[in-house]
Amino acid sequence: MSFSNLQIHDIDLPNIETLVLKPISKSYFKIIALNKLAIYLGLFSLTFVIKFILVVKEDLEFNTSILATVLLIFCLVNFILSILAFKKQKYAIREQDVIYSKGLIVHTIITVPISRIQHVEESRSWLSQYLGLSTLKIFTAGEAGSDLNIKGLPHLEAKQIKQIISEKLNGRH
Repeated sequence: MSFSNLQIHDIDLPNIETLVLKPISKSYFKIIALNKLAIYLGLFSLTFVIKFILVVKEDLEFNTSILATVLLIFCLVNFILSILAFKKQKYAIREQDVIYSKGLIVHTIITVPISRIQHVEESRSWLSQYLGLSTLKIFTAGEAGSDLNIKGLPHLEAKQIKQIISEKLNGRH
């Protein structure tokens, strides 16, 4: 047996730019927005708690309006970035692999070969159940935790993808 490790020329490589990635469900943005809103409310509440503590304890003048304005600008910019990042979350299931694309500032494309997948889970939080969504967790060998989480999939679609991958793993397909 002889060892071979020939260079693959650019022409021979599959072009990932031509791959059509499917966006995650638009309903998932409701979950993102609610999580952001809870964080923003917590930050604003903390601002007023700090003001109350400083005024009572130290008798200092604390300008809440400036802090609240800065916090509001931060929240607005953060929310706009969340909208733009949400639009970048896409996935594709192919015969040999699962592809997930995400990221606004740092764009990441994760490809998990089906031959490396150990098992697949589908999970749902109470809010995801209400909105008819699921998270697909894909586990590969040698890692603690899941290697790929695709959040915001329609529930039936997540079940179908899980079934397709499970059938491939069990050699039925």
